[in-house]
Amino acid sequence: MDENAKPVLVIGGGIAGITSALEAAEAGCSVILIEKRAFLGGRVARMYQYFPKLCPPTCGLEINYKRIKNNPRITVFTGAELESLTGSAGDFEATIRISPRYVKDTCTLCKECVDVCPSERTDTFNYGIGKTKAIYIDHTMAFPATYAIDRNACKEGCSACVDACKYDAVDLAQKEEKRTVKVAAVVAATGWAPYDATKIDNLGFGTCKNVITNVMMERLASFEGPTEGKILRPSDGKEPRSVAFVQCAGSRDDNNLPYCSAVCCAASFKQANYVRDRYPDADITIFYIDRRVPGRLEDFLQKLGEDEKTKFNKGKVAKVEEDPATGSLKVTAEDIIGGNRTEQNFDLVVLATGIVPQTDGLPAGFKPDEYQFINNGSEKPGLYAAGCVRRPGEVSTALQDATGAALKAFQCAVRSARHG
Repeated sequence: MDENAKPVLVIGGGIAGITSALEAAEAGCSVILIEKRAFLGGRVARMYQYFPKLCPPTCGLEINYKRIKNNPRITVFTGAELESLTGSAGDFEATIRISPRYVKDTCTLCKECVDVCPSERTDTFNYGIGKTKAIYIDHTMAFPATYAIDRNACKEGCSACVDACKYDAVDLAQKEEKRTVKVAAVVAATGWAPYDATKIDNLGFGTCKNVITNVMMERLASFEGPTEGKILRPSDGKEPRSVAFVQCAGSRDDNNLPYCSAVCCAASFKQANYVRDRYPDADITIFYIDRRVPGRLEDFLQKLGEDEKTKFNKGKVAKVEEDPATGSLKVTAEDIIGGNRTEQNFDLVVLATGIVPQTDGLPAGFKPDEYQFINNGSEKPGLYAAGCVRRPGEVSTALQDATGAALKAFQCAVRSARHG
């Protein structure tokens, strides 16, 4: 790439953002990758397995982290957000706000700071299941491989981590900084968040202890998760003997999410296999409206259909109620095929909540549709979207989007060099 070419700015350090950054950089473009969390990886890093090969996320992310680390064309800022963007394709000016990490690159992950930290915070990486210390790292494969400190969780005046660090790696005096850079193009790969299940009043999330969401199930199944891979009831830590999966939890519903998130069915079928692998005798019931698993993902549905202890109930769930004495959950639902109503008891209920695009903070040139997704072709020239902020989809779809966005951004960088 001509040395006069401006870099590409990628917003979001999940699988789509990482892919866009790598594809553009390995084609010869300079890239600035910003991520608002303290670590890269996004939602994929929080999964136990992902399609189509059911790999653990570290399998793909570890290789990509190495590619980033070894590529001098990529500059990574974590704890960073885009504050403003002006200009046009080939000549944007971006102001980036970078929050302090309070831990320097000299950190060796010796863990002595964690051992002496007296403060705790909600474990956001594990979707609120459990706590971490105020000085933390998301998981053993996290990138950057450096602790971060949540100062909002620290006790006033505490400096235990500073005193414990032999390598002078903790700096509580770090300040927020701002950087203004010229860039040729911007790729928005800001990803998605699970729909807030507390808004679905009838399904019991937040009021019934043993009702969890599909993203929480991924963390329970993960061997690096809060239960070390054991799928247990939150109320008492017992193994569930019966599990209900509730599809379209808030989705295809004008009162919540009016659209289908495309991957929830296959994700629940995959998670039902998690349960079956760990508990061969557990009873599983899947409540569904439609079973949408296109292409090769039908393998998950076929495998479950051959399982004698897995049942499918076509019909929406009306309500989930808890027996406070036992934590058992009564699920009342339609039975469309049987033509009546069904009431069943379960030890654990998993809600398949939908995908909500994360567009907060994006500049005005990115135009969201009626559901807040960014559709390519609607943006200002030089602005491109990739991954689940553009449309719901699995990892392979996000990678395809990211590669396409990188190509378009690369072309902007080439043109910026030609025109000075």
